[in-house]
Amino acid sequence: MTISLPRPLSALADQPVARPDSAGGSRYLFPILAFAGVFQAVLQTVMVPLLPSMPTFTGASQTSVSWLITTTLLVGAVVTPIFGRLADMFGKKRMLLVAFVFMTLGALICAVTSDIAFLIFARGLQGAGAAVIPVGISILRDELPREKVNGAIAMMSSTLGIGTALGLPFAASVAEYSNWHVLFWVIAGIGLAVTTAAVLFIRESDVRSGGRFDGVGAVGLTAALVCLLVPITQGSSWGWGSPAVLGMFASAVFLFALWGYQQLRNRNPLVDLRVSARRSVLLPHVTALLVGFAFYGNALITTQLLQAPRGDAGYGLTILQAAVCQLPTSLSMIVFAQVGARVSERYGSKVTILSGAICLVLGYALHTVPHKELWMVIAALGVAAVGTALVYSTLPMLIVRAVPSTQMAAANGVNVLLRTMGTTMCSAVVATVLAASMVGGVASAAGFSIAYGVCAVLAVLVFAVSLALPGHDRMKKSPMEPLVT
Repeated sequence: MTISLPRPLSALADQPVARPDSAGGSRYLFPILAFAGVFQAVLQTVMVPLLPSMPTFTGASQTSVSWLITTTLLVGAVVTPIFGRLADMFGKKRMLLVAFVFMTLGALICAVTSDIAFLIFARGLQGAGAAVIPVGISILRDELPREKVNGAIAMMSSTLGIGTALGLPFAASVAEYSNWHVLFWVIAGIGLAVTTAAVLFIRESDVRSGGRFDGVGAVGLTAALVCLLVPITQGSSWGWGSPAVLGMFASAVFLFALWGYQQLRNRNPLVDLRVSARRSVLLPHVTALLVGFAFYGNALITTQLLQAPRGDAGYGLTILQAAVCQLPTSLSMIVFAQVGARVSERYGSKVTILSGAICLVLGYALHTVPHKELWMVIAALGVAAVGTALVYSTLPMLIVRAVPSTQMAAANGVNVLLRTMGTTMCSAVVATVLAASMVGGVASAAGFSIAYGVCAVLAVLVFAVSLALPGHDRMKKSPMEPLVT
């Protein structure tokens, strides 16, 4: 029996808004959004170097303080596609400001309390910042002159990596020379400034999809993601074979299947699965998941390696010294985000992503060498960061050119969601691998090499998926002209 399904909005021909090139919105638009992207990435990262000391600061257990990371990742994963859809329907600037307010409020709460319950709640509010990048990308696509869109979106996408690399030394330096609450006072001040600038200098986009918000789909996706991500983040402490972990994984499979069926039956779905199933959209989504894993391992594993005691594996650096070693990754991502945009314009996105995958593989090949000199560690960080920048600068442009303008924020939200899922999986796998290699409370050189090797396998998979991308999609045409594949 054949079931006739309602035709989704995405099946309609997309009629891009014809803006004159001079109507690029405020000249402050890109600087504000780029700074906001770095800000949200810093906000998600600052707790990482503080985490070992948080039991002392809060009087809570190590298990409790681990939720300061888990909650941010979990909320970020949930709100990204939801905020993206709301932005497409009701206004991109509006939802951007909502994210800024949540981030700033969360920072203020962290600045005034040491109670673990309030801190976990505040870190959840800060997770809303994950929506900044996809919503910002859709604003840039709507508002900037056509000739500036590629480079601006490439840089906006790479702010996730830039902010992550900057967040570690920023948090480490403030924590080392001042009270940790000062860190969040500074962040709250930055958040207030960004919010004010957005109110004054960013105008609301005219491109909206309308329709009715899919509340059932939002609840279903939230439940499915919670059942998937909570056991991933807590599996190493709960036990991967425990009934709680296995039960939540089984629930996630069931809920995702039920949610997918509901989305296909809905006239105004939260995520248009028909569009997501297109080759031109599906492959960038799969790549985002894989690169999210590989990118996060570059920073996460190396931070622990640099701070591990001298001996079998570590370098015995302080938190601040280890963080400073990662500054070159920020610089390389700033430069190569623009390089990626130029390569895509000249040779096509397939060449850019393949080049990025090769850099990731080479970076991790250097990482897996045991007992190497410190300069080789820094070089490996930089090479892997170049690969990340090349891929990250390309993925949103593929999405922009493959989906209708009325679904831009939602589609990029799903892409960022998959990046977040990749980083969450990486955190869990790295924790498990290093814990299994502990000798005298310190991870062994073999453990670090295995963890890097897992990330190298993901980089190889990025290369393999990239081979399936079309090889004729040079980005010289306006990104306002969507591709249909």
